[in-house]
This record gives sequence, structure tokens and C-alpha cells, in this order.
Amino acid sequence: MQLFEVIRRPLVTEKNTALQVQGKYAFEVAREANKNQVKEAVEKSFKVSVTAVNMISVRGRERRVGRRMVTGSSWKKAVVTLKTGDKIQIFEGV
Repeated sequence: MQLFEVIRRPLVTEKNTALQVQGKYAFEVAREANKNQVKEAVEKSFKVSVTAVNMISVRGRERRVGRRMVTGSSWKKAVVTLKTGDKIQIFEGV
């Protein structure tokens, strides 16, 4: 898997914004990606030092469409902890 395929998009929510104070940033990543690939992709893309990567598999939500229930697609989230003092500018609103 190529590095540009690993990170899909940054996740900007209230909960993830509160984690930025601790130096943690959340991304939606490819389902096949592992911790090493995410670490390498973030370090090369944003030129920061990653100390830890936590991965979470998020189940798709069930929604009602008429009389039937439809399940959305599942996805994977990565919470990346950076070295003290490092920041990712895309989250800071340059």
C-alpha cells in the first residue's frame, strides 16, 4: 500500500479537537492499514515525530430506509500521538 493511500482524511470533531491539547490527532485511514504504515505516512506527510498510534475499527451505523434497515460501511480510525512540541498545521487552521 502506498503512503498516499493510507490516510483518507483528518477527523475534526469536538472530541478530537479536545485531544489536540494532549498532542493527539485523529484520521480516517484505509481498512487494510496497520500502525506502522500510519506512523510512516503521518511522519512523511506532515514532517512531525509520531510516538504512538492507536487504531479503532468503527462499525457502520444502521439507518432506516422506509421499512428496512440499511447498514452503512465500516471504517477505521487512527489516533496519532505526536512528540511534545510538534503540531499538525492542517488542524490548527493556518
